Amino acid sequence: MTRRFAWPTALLATLASGLAAALGAPDAALAQEPAPPAAMPPVRPLGKVVASSTELLTAVSQVRALPDGKVLVNDNGGRKVVLFDPALSSFTVVADTTSATANAYSSRAGGLIPYKGDSTLFVDPSSLSMLVIDGKGQVTRVMSIPRPQDANALVGGGNGTPAFDAQGRLVYRANPSFQVTRQANAGGGNTPAIVLPQMPDSTALIRIDLATRKVDTVAKLKIPKQNISMTQTPDGRMSVSATINPLQYVDDWAVTSDGRVAVARGQEYRVDWIGADDKVAASSKIPFAWRHLDDSAKTAFLDSTRTALEKVREEAMKRMQQGGAAAAMEAGAAAGAALGGGGVMFRAEVGGRVGGGDAPKPGATNAPQRGGMANIQLPPINLVGASELPDYAPPFAAGSALGDADGNLWIRTTNVYDGGSVYDVVNSEGKLVDRVLLPPGRVIAGFGKGGVVYMGVRVDATGVRLEKATLR
Repeated sequence: MTRRFAWPTALLATLASGLAAALGAPDAALAQEPAPPAAMPPVRPLGKVVASSTELLTAVSQVRALPDGKVLVNDNGGRKVVLFDPALSSFTVVADTTSATANAYSSRAGGLIPYKGDSTLFVDPSSLSMLVIDGKGQVTRVMSIPRPQDANALVGGGNGTPAFDAQGRLVYRANPSFQVTRQANAGGGNTPAIVLPQMPDSTALIRIDLATRKVDTVAKLKIPKQNISMTQTPDGRMSVSATINPLQYVDDWAVTSDGRVAVARGQEYRVDWIGADDKVAASSKIPFAWRHLDDSAKTAFLDSTRTALEKVREEAMKRMQQGGAAAAMEAGAAAGAALGGGGVMFRAEVGGRVGGGDAPKPGATNAPQRGGMANIQLPPINLVGASELPDYAPPFAAGSALGDADGNLWIRTTNVYDGGSVYDVVNSEGKLVDRVLLPPGRVIAGFGKGGVVYMGVRVDATGVRLEKATLR
């Protein structure tokens, strides 16, 4: 019998949502950029930092630059949205988890989406609602999320940044769908095993008209393929085993400031442009300094990846002990995003009866409860062997494409230089016009008009600072 099953994917995808190539490979064999083709512009450093916040945030996940120079910042780690002045010297709280504002930021991470004019949507997946924030940082009304099943997809991160196209339709990456096949439990007992032979390797980029709720598909995206199996023990516990290839070719996407949808294809490294007329214009291949991986480089990459993912697992376990499974899922999502996005697999044993099997004995300590999550174990990550890695490192990982405020597409490549990430800047014609090196430890969170770049940089264990820099 085949049936739809949703819960394990959310946990798998968020608890360690992807490492992939943009990990920035600490190994010398992967860290230095090879000699670039002659057609490529040279790598140059980002312009100087012109403003820096005195206020430390927990995280700088998204920045919305407003026409008057002020910036909305989504601090999803600190569970608040704040509005900074143009100099980043002062701020006001728009939403947080305290009683200080009437518009509470829920216990789960939310997302910012630029809306009409200078207004912005704040997506709250817990309440399935979207707050409309005006240019003054005031919440003017509340809207419902168009499709509840896609609430988490609207937050952004490794799935890409949701945005509105030229016709005012909301564009975002849909959650992949998969099927679960039930088979007899090889271990015996009355409870059948649940087997997931394979996950999908593609999903849809969709758009939706908020007025009519009409949904259609913009493009198909290649995503990291995940090999998962799940079994259920006679006492009702579930064991999920998964193995991943952390270095896969994927597609990514973004909406540019003129409302076009740009789909970056990882295998060919080119961009498909989808305009208001829905016609697809494919650009030429983007020149790229491809990195060949020999056997030793592949082994070194897997070793460093395994070490990084172990830190993800330890952090997730710590969060679970402090705040339950939801906290663990968000810990894994944040750690996975920081490591580059992609796909990470693990095995989990979840306490809680899901049907069938013998009931727990009365009075038993920590006995699983129906529908509960009394016990989740996250053993070490399983990775594929070195022979299954590609011979050339992919050009980018999931969640690497961003549209700036001047019509360009920025792609964070897997090549690093002097410890910093190299971004390829592609213009509206699909041509590589610039290659920008960010200082070490920086991540782009948003853009302003006229070549303004906003970044988050971790100061120390106390927090993250918001920086405003110029392109040149």
